[in-house]
Amino acid sequence: MWLTNSSIGRKVIMSVTGVALILFLTFHACMNLVVLFSEEAYNTVCEMLGANWYAIAATLGLAALVALHFIFAIVLTLQNRKARGASRYEVTSKPAQVEWASQNMLVLGIIVVLGMALHLFNFWYNMMFAEIANGGMAYIDQMTPATDGAAIMAYTFGNPYFTIIYLVWFAAIWFHLTHGFWSALQTLGWSGKIWFNRWRVIGNVYVTVLMLIFVVVALKYALCAGCCAA
Repeated sequence: MWLTNSSIGRKVIMSVTGVALILFLTFHACMNLVVLFSEEAYNTVCEMLGANWYAIAATLGLAALVALHFIFAIVLTLQNRKARGASRYEVTSKPAQVEWASQNMLVLGIIVVLGMALHLFNFWYNMMFAEIANGGMAYIDQMTPATDGAAIMAYTFGNPYFTIIYLVWFAAIWFHLTHGFWSALQTLGWSGKIWFNRWRVIGNVYVTVLMLIFVVVALKYALCAGCCAA
C-alpha cells in the first residue's frame, strides 16, 4: 500500500496523525481552562465524559493515533539512518537553518510518550479506569470520586516531583509541536513559499498558548493545591 510502503506515504500518515493529536490537545486544553474559573464546571465536564461509551471509543481512537504516530516516527528515523549510512558518523557542522527540535524529534517523541504514560497513570487510571473497575472511586485514596478531576489535579500537582516532571514534559511537547506543526502542513502541501514562514509563526504562537494553559493549570494546583476552588 502506497501510504505504508513509501517514504512520502509514511510522512503523510505522520502528518495526519500529528494534526489530529494537536486537535485533541486543543480540546484537552480548553477543557482544562475551565478549571481555572470553576472546579464545579470542570467536574461536570469530567462527569459528562467519564466512562461513557463515546468517551471510551474516543480514548481507543486516540490510542490508535498515538501508536501510529510513534511507530511511523521510528520507521522513518530508521529509514533515514539507513539512507545516510556511514555518513551519519562524519563530523559536520550543524546547518544554521536546521532547528534543534528538528534534529531531536525522536528523542522529544520518546520523552512525550514517557510523560504520557505517567499522565495516564495519574489521571486516566484514577478517572475513567477507576470509574469502570473501582466502583467510581479514584485509586488515590479510595474516597475521591473518579469524576472529581479537580481533586485529582490537586493531589497530583500537590506533589512537587510530579509538577517538575510535568513541566519538563510540557516543554518537550512544545519543542515537538513547534516543529511538527509547520512540518505537517508542509508535507500535506499547505505551505508554499509565501505561507511557509506564516505557518511557522502561527504554529509557534498557537502551540505556545496551548502549552501555557497546561502550565498555568499545573502551577495553580502546585502552588495552591485546590485552595482556589470556585
